[in-house]
Amino acid sequence: MNLAIRKEGLGWRILRNIILLIGIIIIMGPIYLVIVNSFKTLEEAGKGFFSFPKALNFSNYSELLSKGNYWRVVWNTTLITIGSVIIVLVINPTVAYAIARNRHKKYYKFLYLYILLGLFVPFQVIMLPLTKIMTNINLLNPFGLILLYGALSLTRGVFLLVNYIEGMPTEIEEAARIDGCSTFKIYYLITLRLIMPMLVTLVIMDSLWFWNDFMLPLLILNKAKEFWTLPLYQYNFKTEYSFNYTMAFTSYLMAMLPIIVIYAAGQKYIIAGLTEGAIKG
Repeated sequence: MNLAIRKEGLGWRILRNIILLIGIIIIMGPIYLVIVNSFKTLEEAGKGFFSFPKALNFSNYSELLSKGNYWRVVWNTTLITIGSVIIVLVINPTVAYAIARNRHKKYYKFLYLYILLGLFVPFQVIMLPLTKIMTNINLLNPFGLILLYGALSLTRGVFLLVNYIEGMPTEIEEAARIDGCSTFKIYYLITLRLIMPMLVTLVIMDSLWFWNDFMLPLLILNKAKEFWTLPLYQYNFKTEYSFNYTMAFTSYLMAMLPIIVIYAAGQKYIIAGLTEGAIKG
C-alpha cells in the first residue's frame, strides 16, 4: 500500500514537472525570440529566426533611440500611465470606503451593484459608444484617455477594495471616532494604511494595463501621431506590404523593461494583497 502511494506520488511529481516545463517553454519562448532577434539585422533574422545572432548587433537599438518621435511616444505613455494611476489612487479607495461602511443603506447598495455591472459588460460592447462620446466632447487626446482609464478601473478597484475593507475590524475606527477624529481623518490616517497591500496590488495591475494597452489608445489617440503610445508606435512597424520585425522586437524589449522592473519590485505586494483579500472576502 505504501509502495503504491509512493509510486502514485512519484508519477504525480513527474507529471507536474512536465506541465511546469511546458508552461516555462510557452512563456519564455516568445521572450527568447524577442531578445535574440533584437540583436540581428533583418537579413540575418530572415535566414535564422530561431538561432542565436552571430554577433551582438546594437544597430537596432541605436536606430530606435535616435528616432526623435520615439522619446515623444515614451513620454506620452509615461504621462498617461502616471496620470491614470493618480486617479486610481484618489478615486478607487475613496469610493470603496464610502460603500463598504454604508452598504446597509439602499443608495450605497445600489451604487455598488451598479458599479459591479461593469464586470459583466464586454469592452467590445461599449468601445464604439465611448469613442462617439469622446469625439463629441473633444477629448480624443491623452487627457481624455486618462479619464477613461480612471473610469474603467473603478469596477475592478471597487470590487477588490470593498471586500477588503469590509473584512477589516471596525474597532480601531470606532475608537478614533470616540477620540474626536472626523471621517476623513479616520479614512486618511487609518484605513488607507490598512488597505495598502491591496491598493499596491491594484496599482501594479492597473499600471500593467495602462502601459501595455492597445485598443483604447487606438480608438482615442490614433487621430494624431503626436499622441501615440508605445503599443501604437510598435504597431506601425507593420505596413501593408512589409513588417520590420527586428525593429519591432527591439521596441517590444525596451517597452517591457520598465514594467518588468515595477512588477518585480511589487510582486510580493501583489501576492500578499490577493491572498489577504481572498481571506478577508
